[in-house]
Amino acid sequence: MLVDSHCHLNFPDFKEDLDGVISRARQAGVGIMQTICTEMSEFDEVHGIAQCYEGIYCSVGVHPNDSGTQEIAKAEELIAKTSSAKVIGIGETGLDYHYETSDRAIQKVSFLEHIKAARVTGLPLIVHTRDADEDTVQILTEEMGKGAFKGLIHCFTSSKYLAEKALELGFYISLSGIISFKSAQAIRDAIVDAPLDRLLVETDAPYLAPVPHRGKRNEPSFVVHTNKMLADIKGISEEACAKATTENFFRLFDKVPYPAEGVAA
Repeated sequence: MLVDSHCHLNFPDFKEDLDGVISRARQAGVGIMQTICTEMSEFDEVHGIAQCYEGIYCSVGVHPNDSGTQEIAKAEELIAKTSSAKVIGIGETGLDYHYETSDRAIQKVSFLEHIKAARVTGLPLIVHTRDADEDTVQILTEEMGKGAFKGLIHCFTSSKYLAEKALELGFYISLSGIISFKSAQAIRDAIVDAPLDRLLVETDAPYLAPVPHRGKRNEPSFVVHTNKMLADIKGISEEACAKATTENFFRLFDKVPYPAEGVAA
């Protein structure tokens, strides 16, 4: 069984084809998917999808690029959404200095509220970071000193420095189809020595379709290609890689019951 640890099934790209997308994922061996919340206003829709389908779970959070377009979600508001068995993560949150669509100070305040929620609930913090390695590491390190929490760097596209610091903090690293891009050698180099028992795979669908589907709409079934690339990087079989990344998902997102014999629960 494979797990797509991060996708966006509520996005308009899937509106007319969601049943087909999920069916193809099942046929490809993807037993579990986590559909990610990026705005509080979309939580009900995201959670509704998780409620309607077996093997699909969700998170609650505000993407850093959306943190300046609405009132900052307080930790208490995030926590209140986690009572459902289908809500398994906090985020995605973090820092994005690439597009500068949200004020950096507001992003940091939002990030801290999400960290508080992760600490209180014990749910993993799903961190998005782009062109913000130093500030991300500083905030995570300082906050870890105030009380432990767990999490992962999703869609890792950063430096070996960030990978090493995240691993030191006990975080996991999730890899998307980007690792299959010819231009991504630096990313592959950054994670080649990362422990296999701390790595996950994802699609970030509908974005970032891996080779051989690059340029097309991404979907959870394509996570098999990311798994293959990670297996090649680590010098192991695809089966061993799938087993490891799936076990890692259940270890981190431990609110999700492990399905018997790989059948989605």
